[in-house]
Amino acid sequence: MALLLALIAFAAVTGAWAIGSQQRDLATGATILLVTALAAAAGLLYRARRSGYATAESLRTVQAHVSGILESAMDPIVSIDDTQRVVLFNAAAERAFGWPRAAVIGQPLDMLIPTRYRGEHRAHVHAFAATGVTSRRMGGARSLIALRANGEEFPIEASISQHADGDRKMLTAILRDVTARLEGERLVGRSEARLRGILDSAMDAVITIDESQAVVLFNDAAERMFRWPRGEALGQPLASFIPERERVAHAGHVAAFAATGVTSRRMAGSRVVTGLRRDGEEFPIDASISQLREDGRAFFTVVLRDVSERVRAHAELAHSREELRELATAASSAREQEQARIARELHDELAQSLSALKMDIALIRSAAGGADPALGKRLDRMEKQTDGTIAAMRRIAADLRPLALDDLGLVPAIEALVDDFERRTGLRCELAIGDERIAVPDAHATAIFRIIQESLTNVTKHARASRVEVIVEVHDDAVTVSVHDDGAGFAMDGPRKPQSFGLLGIRERAYLLGGDMRVTSAPGAGTEIEVRLPRRAPGPHA
Repeated sequence: MALLLALIAFAAVTGAWAIGSQQRDLATGATILLVTALAAAAGLLYRARRSGYATAESLRTVQAHVSGILESAMDPIVSIDDTQRVVLFNAAAERAFGWPRAAVIGQPLDMLIPTRYRGEHRAHVHAFAATGVTSRRMGGARSLIALRANGEEFPIEASISQHADGDRKMLTAILRDVTARLEGERLVGRSEARLRGILDSAMDAVITIDESQAVVLFNDAAERMFRWPRGEALGQPLASFIPERERVAHAGHVAAFAATGVTSRRMAGSRVVTGLRRDGEEFPIDASISQLREDGRAFFTVVLRDVSERVRAHAELAHSREELRELATAASSAREQEQARIARELHDELAQSLSALKMDIALIRSAAGGADPALGKRLDRMEKQTDGTIAAMRRIAADLRPLALDDLGLVPAIEALVDDFERRTGLRCELAIGDERIAVPDAHATAIFRIIQESLTNVTKHARASRVEVIVEVHDDAVTVSVHDDGAGFAMDGPRKPQSFGLLGIRERAYLLGGDMRVTSAPGAGTEIEVRLPRRAPGPHA
């Protein structure tokens, strides 16, 4: 009997190994070990018989050797005879089914199978025995159901083999409990379903590509965005969703990203990229890309957002800002022209009238000859008032439009402005101009003068300074104006004083000419205003 069981086991294991190349999860390392050892045992028996030394002792040795291997096998092994009664039940089978070996040996195989499957299973085993096929997998691609001693059902995979022992047929099955694996597959399936639900409910398009940049995942939002049905999009090269002129560069970017090993990043930096719908329409998108490796293969996932509305809104906003800039520039130019007209009229008409009045006062004084002291005093007051009115008129005219700017040019006008500031305030103001022949458009000259004028006015009103420095630097492409004082300064993050529009006016003048302003200040550390103006005014819709 020991020899018979050994041969049965050998046939079973070799049969399982024969189909193991098709079902690798049954042909584990333990099964390979079992096959090798049993083959060696069978070879030993064969040599013993050929040499005439097949003694009871040698048979017992082989039996012990085979039994040890069967008991060490990790997979359950069950052998039945041609009446489908159990003749072999190893230790792994005891653990799997919960039955002690003694309770199973000699019993019908049905005790290990749920009632509803017994007739079908008995017929399949009988049919297999009739085919004469040495071995095959049981159940095809699906798992079978077995029954434990406590009534619990569990899924198994099985391979079966047969061999003849005289007139009898012996069948051996190698089994594996796949409960954990199927539960894992169910969990994975549920996880995949949840992930699919999340992806399909996402508002952003999600596309995954493999190393060849072929699409392997395409969610609902991607279908809507690119107008490709998922079934047709899967397997397509990523280039199908990119304008032709950008395909080579994009493929290179993906390859370079793969080489970096970086997990994820935004694509194209801060700018948008261009997508291509199935109907040929191009549209702007924001995209981020990530990568992962699975089983030695790289996969790349891009999350895309159609930003057509945002880009359109930005374009409209930029257009609106440019229109406002042009309108403000026109308004500023008109204001300067009107102020220049008023200043010219004050200078040419009112100044002449006041000068004539002063001359008349002088004639009256001469005619009176000092005969009337009271009249002389009145004439003195009138002359002083006339001089004061002329000075006020000149100051008002200069504030409206410095005539020196039109008559003499920018540098003399700035010098006169600084001299007047020192005379009125008593503060020391140092002026440094890099190029005495500043060649800029009239609008720039006016803006530079006004920026310095407003900055000095701010110093007078707020700084409590003892020294001021004005620097004008001329570069190839820009003019930089800097006004620095050593006064009280202010907190940069503090609230703006009510009705204080000085800095706002300077910033507006810089903006209208396409320039920018930088203010640096701190309490007790003075203030520096720096304005940079391009030497060429911005054109329409720049």
